[in-house]
Amino acid sequence: MLPPFGRIFGMGEKEQTREEEVDAIEETIEETINPDEVMQLPLAEITPNRYQPRSIFNEEKIAELAQTIHTHGMIQPIVVRQIDDHEKQYEIIAGERRFRAVSSLEWETIPAIIREMNDKETASVALIENLQREELTVIEEAQAYQRLLDLHQLTQEALAQRLGKSQSTIANKLRLLKLPEAVHQAITDKLITERHARALIRLKDDDQKVKLLADIIEKGLNVKQTEERIKNQLEPKEKPKKPRFKGVSKDVRIAMNTIRQSLTMVSDTGVNLETDEQDLDDYYQITIKIPKKH
Repeated sequence: MLPPFGRIFGMGEKEQTREEEVDAIEETIEETINPDEVMQLPLAEITPNRYQPRSIFNEEKIAELAQTIHTHGMIQPIVVRQIDDHEKQYEIIAGERRFRAVSSLEWETIPAIIREMNDKETASVALIENLQREELTVIEEAQAYQRLLDLHQLTQEALAQRLGKSQSTIANKLRLLKLPEAVHQAITDKLITERHARALIRLKDDDQKVKLLADIIEKGLNVKQTEERIKNQLEPKEKPKKPRFKGVSKDVRIAMNTIRQSLTMVSDTGVNLETDEQDLDDYYQITIKIPKKH
């Protein structure tokens, strides 16, 4: 029997006719008339899902869930698959938060439904379940999208259609994966927002991104201020155009170039000169301002 998500991600026959789809649906209905048997499995025989996209579990919420389970019992069993016939080991397909909550209560067993799923199906279910709960960090969400694309060889557009999201949403999340690890960690630690991170994507150099990230955190820059800083970095200030010497003698050109070279040498010593050149009708005028204090 194909699980429901299997049809969404095309885990059955790629070229299936309409009649075959109807037959498959009817067969699925017939096979699911009897509810799945809920079994009490020892906690010691259960391991977390190796494909779990969530890297951070809120311990406070786990404790709240544990209190609810302690008071009202397990309303929904977890779903597992058997991974070792001889040792009786099971891997969680869905319900790791419930598993963690029950483990904290030191129960010996947990209500569970056993399903037959391969690695690809297990990974897909884990990813989709967490995406539907909308509790992942934005980086975990982006990584989940990338895993689904890789697992099923889908385009971003096809994945968007299957998840009921826009293609731009998928694309914007995936772009975040190209950012340096320091930015990923800052998002996870809630030091910056997703919009901050998306603004940083415009910078091509990773060192620039990390440097600006430090400023965002240290100075508390909002998104608008961050975008303005990036705009200034991407649009270098125009250098003042030097006047062209038209119809002047060679000696005048040499004199002007000599003065400019001298000014450059003074600037190189650390003096912050302010200069202004004007091409007037009868002469060139150079104004030089030398600050009294550095």
